[in-house]
Formats: sequence, C-alpha cells, structure tokens
Amino acid sequence: MAGSADYNFVPGVATPHVVATEGSELVLANGRRILDGGGGAIVTNIGHGRPEIAEVAARSTSSVDYVIPPWNTPPRQALVDRLVGSWLPTGLDRVALVSGGSESVEAAIRLAHAYQVCSGEPDRYKVIGRWPSYHGVGIGGLSAGGHRGRRAGFERLLLDFPHVAWDDPDALEAMIEAQGPENVAAFIAEPIIGAAAGCLVPPADYFPRVEAICRRYGVLLIIDEVMTGFGRTGRNFAIEHWGVTPDILVGGKGLSGGYAPMGGIYTKTTVTQALADKGQAFMFFTYGAHSSACAISDRVLEILQDEDLVARCARMGGVLQSRLHERFANHPHVSEVRGMGLMLGLELVAERDPHRQFPVEAHLAQTVVREALERDVWVYPAGSGDPVHDAVMLGPPFTITEAEIDRLVDVLAASIDAAVASIGL
Repeated sequence: MAGSADYNFVPGVATPHVVATEGSELVLANGRRILDGGGGAIVTNIGHGRPEIAEVAARSTSSVDYVIPPWNTPPRQALVDRLVGSWLPTGLDRVALVSGGSESVEAAIRLAHAYQVCSGEPDRYKVIGRWPSYHGVGIGGLSAGGHRGRRAGFERLLLDFPHVAWDDPDALEAMIEAQGPENVAAFIAEPIIGAAAGCLVPPADYFPRVEAICRRYGVLLIIDEVMTGFGRTGRNFAIEHWGVTPDILVGGKGLSGGYAPMGGIYTKTTVTQALADKGQAFMFFTYGAHSSACAISDRVLEILQDEDLVARCARMGGVLQSRLHERFANHPHVSEVRGMGLMLGLELVAERDPHRQFPVEAHLAQTVVREALERDVWVYPAGSGDPVHDAVMLGPPFTITEAEIDRLVDVLAASIDAAVASIGL
C-alpha cells in the first residue's frame, strides 16, 4: 500500500476518488460518473444512495452504539429473526454475525473443527478446498482457498489443507480416503466460483454427489456464499439451485448490500449443540453483530423482499446474459459467457479453438478493467491461473436498468478489443 488510502489493485490506474454513490453509479471527485457494473466487489444489490438506509443508520446509532457481540439488542434480534424466518435454507437456524466475508470463513473453519473435537474426533482438522477457489484473505481461508495469485508469498504460513479439482466429486472422495476420514473436518466450496475463475458453474449433479460423499464420511459441508448469497444468482442462496442444504453456510457482501461491514455463518442446531454439550465457547470478533450494522442489514433484506428484487435479479440477469451472448457468441477472445442471475463472467482467451490462454504477464483481465474505467464503467477482474488465467465479472445492482445493461455491454466489448490490441496479439 502506497499512500494514505491507496488500495488500488489494477496496475496503471490511479485510485478513483469516489465522493458520492447514486443508483448504479459512482460519482468521482472530478465529476465523472462510473457505471458500477461490478457492484463494487460483487456487493451492491439494492442500489447505491438509498436515503432510507441512511435514516436507519442514524436512528440505530443514536439509540445503541457498541455492545459486546454475545449480548442482544433489538436490531440484532430482528435481523436473526428475519434471516431464519425468511432467508436461510430450511434447517439452518443458528446464526453468528461477523464483519465480512473473510471473518465468516475463518469462523466457519473454526466451527467445523470445534464440532469435530466436541463430537469426540479431535484429529479431524483438515479442510479440503478446490482448485480454483477463493475464500478470503485470512490464513484459514487462504489455506482452504485455491487462488494461486493470492496465496503467493504466504505459502509458509498456510495450513496443510488438501485441494481437489473444482468439478470432480470422485476426486473429493479419493482425497478423503487418501487423507483418512478421521483427519478431515470439512469440505468447502463456492456454488459458483467467483474471483478465482470468473463464474464457473459446476455440472448439474456435482453438489448432490458432494453432499452424499460428505455425509458418508462424516465430513461437514461448508458452502461459501459470500459472493453468491442474498439473491445474487436469482435465488436467496445459490446452493438452492441444486437442492442441497449444507452443514454450514457462509454469507457476507449482499447481507448489507455494501451499506455496512457484515458477514455471517449459518448452521444447523446439531452443529452448535455439540459445542454446547461440551461447554465449548465459540469466540467472537470484536465488531461482530454490530448493532447499527444489523439494523442496516435488516432494512436491506426488507427492501429486497418488499421490492421483489431477487426475482428482478433473475429477470435482469437473463437480459444481461442474453445481451452478452448476442455480442460475444463469436468473439475470438471470449471463450465463454457463464454464471447465474446478476453474477456473470466472461473468460478471455488468446484463441478459442484450440483453447489457448493469454500469457500471464500480459495481465489481460486487468487491462480490460483499465480500459473499461477509461470509458466510465467498472467491471471486476477475475482469474487465478489454471484453469482460468483471465476473466472479468459483472455483478451490478439488482436495480440496474436495460439502458444501463446496454451501456455496460457496449463498453465491455470496446474494452476487450482495446485491451487485446494494446498487447499486440
């Protein structure tokens, strides 16, 4: 990090200075308006600049500020009640709230191991992850994650968690056998792989088979819905597309729609009861379940329900996907348009047939992002190496209009062409 607030990760682009957020746009200090085609980091769902959220934030902060996480407040209780009553898959009725996605994953990994210890199997500590995948920047999340770029340089810190191919249930079963089921606490997976692969969607039978394998070996199934959860794929949670209920579900981003730092883990009573029976405490994060953040999140979920925005996400996702297919079906450097709802990705290749990727040093995805920003549109870079070097993701607010979708697709097409031209292919 260089400078007081320079968190930029797109080389060659000056860090934008955002002074206002409105609808689907970010307003910069110089007056430029950026179409938020990535929803930030695939976060924004109800749209930017909602005055009713500002009102809730002011009101809740004026009544209750900081309260230690295990204690209750009215906003905390209201949010938990709404989550369990209206949002979470049936069977997930225990909630722990934290401050973001990485914290959520770290908590889920701790919970999985604590469950196994309290169930009389203390050697079960390994969490099997996938290549590719991304589960945040905590040590547990990086260890279980399969994002080679974000693991780089931290290898000596990482836990000896094994990994399997992202689309092969047989490989998961073989890995459990190879590690010894008595050593495996959990398997973690994103329903749709986001930042590491640009929205890879598994085969239709993948998650039902994974669920059966985990049950057979006593391995907890952790589903990471930090990016896909709270309506992003046109369902409350993406795993519902496959009819699977995990033991632990992780969610962040969309829970607060970007209006507050929030994340959570959601699990079955049987998991938490194992800890309770042994008198095992589950340590919190200092700012977990912050009362005003809970009030904000509860209002975001209420807006999603009242305005039927999950259904709108599915509908507008269909519009966006149709436009993308029309524009890129025969594009020489787009091998696939994929995803669900308003979580869509384009994989970028040097050649479609035979499949040939751009050189890593070309940083093609980041170059596309830079070109799009120069045209006043933000899209999100993705890819982590094998099997996906370069991809871009689209995750705009659920409130995006068709005119804004047309603008997004037009700029993306121009940006991809300009990026390829700039590297002289």
